[in-house]
Amino acid sequence: MDDWQRKSPLDWETYVNKMVKVAAVEKHEYEGWVLTVDPVSASIVLATFLEDEKVSISVVLGHAVQDVKILKEGDHEMKQRLSRIFAPEESKAYSPEEHEKRKNDLKTWLETNHIPVTEQGESGRTLCVAGVLTIDPPYGPEECSSSNEIILSRVQGLIQGYLEKQQ
Repeated sequence: MDDWQRKSPLDWETYVNKMVKVAAVEKHEYEGWVLTVDPVSASIVLATFLEDEKVSISVVLGHAVQDVKILKEGDHEMKQRLSRIFAPEESKAYSPEEHEKRKNDLKTWLETNHIPVTEQGESGRTLCVAGVLTIDPPYGPEECSSSNEIILSRVQGLIQGYLEKQQ
């Protein structure tokens, strides 16, 4: 086991959103922007931007990593670009300001109807209803998630009705 695999998830997190060069076994080298590092296998997920807005994703398996060098820090624009890679297509249609407005409008409507709701995540993008259901951007019924199917169905119905009244 080498040094890379001995690092903690907090150490690996310092590489996220940075351009790196990864030296791997058999003299292989990989360059790209770090999207994430798997905390179990220490594998690094890299994104490389190609022409016409296409993105190449590669994974360097943790056991093969010998050295990681940071080449460049990601600016705010690059962090936004990286965060949108795996975003659903429909959520790309909204600007960050529109997402914020949709979230705040839905949260206000839920609170007005006496439904307990909080914001979750590092950026507060996810709404949490009664601690058992989450709603991700763009805050429609399809973005609801819960292990309780009855609550899931009812909240999805409420949101569907709310969105239909908005139009």
